[in-house]
Amino acid sequence: MDSMNNVQNIDMVGEGKQYIVIRIGAEQYGIDIQYVDNIVRQQRITRVPKAQPYFKGVINLRGEIIPVMSLRLKFELEADEYTNATRIIIIKMESQSAIGIIVDEVREVVTLYEDSIEKSTSADSNDVKAQYLSGVGKHEGGLISLLNIANVIVDKDGI
Repeated sequence: MDSMNNVQNIDMVGEGKQYIVIRIGAEQYGIDIQYVDNIVRQQRITRVPKAQPYFKGVINLRGEIIPVMSLRLKFELEADEYTNATRIIIIKMESQSAIGIIVDEVREVVTLYEDSIEKSTSADSNDVKAQYLSGVGKHEGGLISLLNIANVIVDKDGI
């Protein structure tokens, strides 16, 4: 029972938070590991008519149909190039069903502490990607843009 209390207190005392570091183009991004359900190799994606351009279609993962989106297209970068390193990260948020996001590469899992994360303010930039970032983490001399995954996967383009 005590160990459960310790787990719940981690975020409150400013302990480290784990992020999966991914690569999209030349940039590194971090995804809060609590939202990552699975990481799968690139597989056949069935197209869906009349979907947003960044929605590539759906995959069948162990009997579950999961929509898949391209972060490259969502961030207005060039189209995905599929390689042996390409992965689909299955994201599960409490209020939504699973969604897959295509990334160029999954690099590593890192632990970032609050003092190594600079919160981003989307007001300071008109960059398309800025609205999808929650901050920038410093890790081993490099910078990792931390994705606000809720903003990334919510489809606000209709507004």
